[in-house]
Amino acid sequence: MAEGRRVLITGISGQLAGMVARALEQRDDVHEIIGIDVREPHHELQRTEFVRADIRNPIVARVLEAAAIDTVLHMSTATTPSEAGGRARMKERNVIGAMQLLAACQRAPTMRRFVLKSTTAVYGSDHADPALFREEHSAQQPAKHGFAKDVTEVEAYVRALGRRRKDIDVTLLRFANLLGARLDSAFHTLFTLPVVPTVLGFDPRLQFCHEDDAVAVMVRAATGDQPGVYNVAGDGVLYLSQCVRLAGRIAAPIPLPFVSGVANLVRRSRRGDISPEQLRFLQFGRVVDTRQLTEDFGYTPAFTTRSAFEDFVRRRRIEGLVDRQSVDRFEQELYGFLQRKGQERFLDDQRGTGR
Repeated sequence: MAEGRRVLITGISGQLAGMVARALEQRDDVHEIIGIDVREPHHELQRTEFVRADIRNPIVARVLEAAAIDTVLHMSTATTPSEAGGRARMKERNVIGAMQLLAACQRAPTMRRFVLKSTTAVYGSDHADPALFREEHSAQQPAKHGFAKDVTEVEAYVRALGRRRKDIDVTLLRFANLLGARLDSAFHTLFTLPVVPTVLGFDPRLQFCHEDDAVAVMVRAATGDQPGVYNVAGDGVLYLSQCVRLAGRIAAPIPLPFVSGVANLVRRSRRGDISPEQLRFLQFGRVVDTRQLTEDFGYTPAFTTRSAFEDFVRRRRIEGLVDRQSVDRFEQELYGFLQRKGQERFLDDQRGTGR
């Protein structure tokens, strides 16, 4: 085999990272693939060598040097506190881990390309958002906590690497919500609930990226020559109400004052982990412009937003996941919570007026 790229993938135990590694294994222009993570991957990988390591550990610098790595795909950012073992550990893993990794990359003489799997969550969700977010836009209200804040900070550190090392091409890929048969995601969790919680009076516009397109974009970024920032999403939009109908689910509209409480109820039931930024997303949604992806990056997604969602529903067999009794039971829990909270607010108001 001719000499080709030497690629290091962080977070190799993740589902998308495993799919990307398998795709890279099929390419003759990729000479070596190393995956690092604290957990052993369960993917069927042939040429990918696993190294058990934490990106916060200085040993990563030795791995870069020993393997003469020229391309890094950073895919290990945790999206929820439950995934990382709490918010403090999530922050340390995402931000401190990225800083340590980037410091190692800066010192590695063979480094030529750094690709960050980022997210459109950096744009936030707000009532004053533009109809389409372009890559040069920023959030109307900068994130103050959670996943979006972490990724915004990581993006800034990655850009700084590009300024310090002019010989390293930096590519930031901002993915819309990922969907697929092999990929668990926030929306997969949402649509496996017996009923889909929505915010009363809001019907957000949504975009999705199919897992196959996500893999193709990551591979192209790793093996091509397209530095820059790119929004990655399927063409078109869907309203949340359309998604609920397409999935054959039942919507449970929640009055805005009770939304956080319902999210806590879902979290305690271990049916899902709905973060504050996801709650805002369920109010205002988010739509991005993908012209730079097609015109400058040179990739046109095979799936539109609608076809990605329809494929997700079909292959995940969403309609058959729960029976009617489960739906009724969850609805009773939900409305029991709302009734109780409504009574508490009424009593509080009565006490406040002295009646």
